[in-house]
Amino acid sequence: MTLRLNVPDLAFGVFLVALGALAYALAGELTVGTAASMGPGYVPRGLALVVMVYGLVLGLRAAFTGHVPFPPVAWRPLILIAASVMLFGVLLPAMGLAVTSVVVVVAAGFAAYDVRLRENAILALALAIFAVLLFVTALGLPIPVWPRWI
Repeated sequence: MTLRLNVPDLAFGVFLVALGALAYALAGELTVGTAASMGPGYVPRGLALVVMVYGLVLGLRAAFTGHVPFPPVAWRPLILIAASVMLFGVLLPAMGLAVTSVVVVVAAGFAAYDVRLRENAILALALAIFAVLLFVTALGLPIPVWPRWI
């Protein structure tokens, strides 16, 4: 029997085991308690174990499902989505939620190769309105809606 690895599944399995181990370690100082009297570490540790077991199962399955090479990295979506997250953090305090939402959605929309500017702009406006209604109006969070100079 030859091992013909499914490389993407193996890589994701290793990632899940590492993520679960990190979560388990971070919850290490929290008390677990019992099922009848759960402590603050009960659910985080349980979820970390579930994630690690799922990663192990996925990694083992990757050894027997046949050879699948690791796909090439799509740099454009990776860079534009990361830039959108950074833009959100930088623009929100100065430009407010409405403007920041529009800018972030438009920037993230260009991560797709078949982006249509008109559809992206409509989606950006709709999501900006939704974000303001949800976070400022409904939840009452103290987030500025508009830039300071308006």
